[in-house]
Amino acid sequence: MTIFRFKSLRQRLIVFMLIPLAVLLASGGYIGFVYARNSMLAQWREAAILELQQEAHKVDMRLSRPKQWIQMFHRTSGNGMGDHHIQEWIIEQLNAVEGVTRVNLTWQDGQMDAPETNNRSFGHNHSMGAMGQSTHKHKMGMDKKTDREMRFHHALITEITPPRYDSLIEHETVSLISDLHDVQGRIIGKLEVVLRFDYLFGDKEEMEESVLWQKHQAFLVDATGKILHSTMPEDRKNLFENNDPLELKTFYAMTAITYGTIIGPGNPPLKVSGFYQLQEAPWNLVMIAPGKEILSPILSFRLYYLIAGSVFIVIIIVLIQWVTGHSISSIKNLSKAAHKVARGSYGGLLPVRTADEVGELIHSFNSMVLQLEERMQLKEALNLAKEVQQNLLPRKFLKIGDLEIAGKSIYCDETGGDYYDFLQFAELGRGRVGIAVGDVAGHGIPAALLMTTVRGLLRSRTTQPGSLAQMITDVNRHLCFDTSETGNFMTLFFMLIDANNKEMRWVRAGHEPAIVYDILTGAFDEMRGEGIALGIDESWPFREYEYSGWPNGQIILIGTDGIWETENVKGEAFGKDRIRQILRKHQSKTSKEIVQIITDTLTLFRQTEKQKDDITLVVIKVS
Repeated sequence: MTIFRFKSLRQRLIVFMLIPLAVLLASGGYIGFVYARNSMLAQWREAAILELQQEAHKVDMRLSRPKQWIQMFHRTSGNGMGDHHIQEWIIEQLNAVEGVTRVNLTWQDGQMDAPETNNRSFGHNHSMGAMGQSTHKHKMGMDKKTDREMRFHHALITEITPPRYDSLIEHETVSLISDLHDVQGRIIGKLEVVLRFDYLFGDKEEMEESVLWQKHQAFLVDATGKILHSTMPEDRKNLFENNDPLELKTFYAMTAITYGTIIGPGNPPLKVSGFYQLQEAPWNLVMIAPGKEILSPILSFRLYYLIAGSVFIVIIIVLIQWVTGHSISSIKNLSKAAHKVARGSYGGLLPVRTADEVGELIHSFNSMVLQLEERMQLKEALNLAKEVQQNLLPRKFLKIGDLEIAGKSIYCDETGGDYYDFLQFAELGRGRVGIAVGDVAGHGIPAALLMTTVRGLLRSRTTQPGSLAQMITDVNRHLCFDTSETGNFMTLFFMLIDANNKEMRWVRAGHEPAIVYDILTGAFDEMRGEGIALGIDESWPFREYEYSGWPNGQIILIGTDGIWETENVKGEAFGKDRIRQILRKHQSKTSKEIVQIITDTLTLFRQTEKQKDDITLVVIKVS
């Protein structure tokens, strides 16, 4: 997975602060928008149903007026010989109802008689004339007509026709048709009341005041979805003829329930619809409105919310830039100063201008630079001391007579307390060499200073006459003057070799005995002797030991305890047995090669473990 990497702290702050803020604003805005949208849609549902109900009630009221007179006409059936006068009066009243254009009453004979029809047509403005004309034409057949009317037993409104154009009034009309039945249930007549279709919706002023017919797409549809009336300018025949999913869904809902609302697809919805079924006719009022119009307040609020959120984010970015500008500038200066320090240029200290975390960081950086400069100076001094100390040690492989002498020191710090030396002075005599190996307690600068002190005392005293024991006793007495207050001490193994006479004399001042390996016999021995470390007791009388007549191939190793006390990562000590194995295995090597083999083996044995003590050894081999 790819991880975005930012080049600057400012970018990281902006991104990591704005992402949670943007998520919070977006989620809060979305939740608020959904809640408000649902609330507004719920309110619209209630308002739409109420509005449709009001308009449907108006249409039902206009349809119910003529239907009430028709029902009254039905109740006059079969009551007596004078019923036809009441029926005539009811027809006159029907003809006078507002919106009624004419009333047609048609009679027909039974199945056995030839068909004979009496038509009574009563116009709204000339009903009395039509009535008189009808009465004059049928005066001779009154008895027959009365007989037909006597046979009218009950009636039923069987049809409300869809609107169609009527050429007589040059307007669309609808008809309320009622079938008249005899006692046997046969149709013997028909009563038709013709209404102006536009009357159902009120006059022009009332239509203009109607929210339904002026502000929305509104339809009056029958049970099959046929559009009877519409506010749409285009001539549409069916509600769902354009395969609009909302209109299809609305039509299917109309067949199942009497009223309801449908929410179209989209967020916000593109369109919403509502419908309400009339009680006096098998028709439905349908209203379709655009979703943006209904939700315009919340959509406007969403726009303002986005603008305000964007402005708020921009303000936050500007504030972050302003707040972090000084801090980032200080951090950049700090970074540049750190690069200079890394190159060894310490320069001047950075000014601390603030008391915040950046100011504390700069203050700590200045303190670090000062301490680092001091440490670098100290390191340079230590390197110089190391160089000086290394120059005090013998640099060359020594060969005198049939003897090969080699040595090496490896310090665990820049300076150390181990010491070895090859002393060849004219005062010692021709063919003679003094070999010294010492180990100061501890390591580092204090040990190095004590080591150089002993070296100077030993070299100075060796040039003076006296036995080997007297030399070491004098060195110890002078050293005790310096160590009486500090408690420092140093072990020393000092040997004087006379190559001409094949004699060795040594003094052991608290140091480890030298290891002696005889190649001819394969046996190991040690150069022991009594003595304490230098710097402890100024009155200690040291003793001198002697060895002469060494055989060919003999190897003598003088070392410090840093060799056999070296530990590996498991905590195991190197030990003296491994030293003996190396001497036995590499007995044919020169003294210089044996020294190198031992130090390399120590390094391999230690692995990643840090060197904890100085290592010094001298190897003398009889060739």
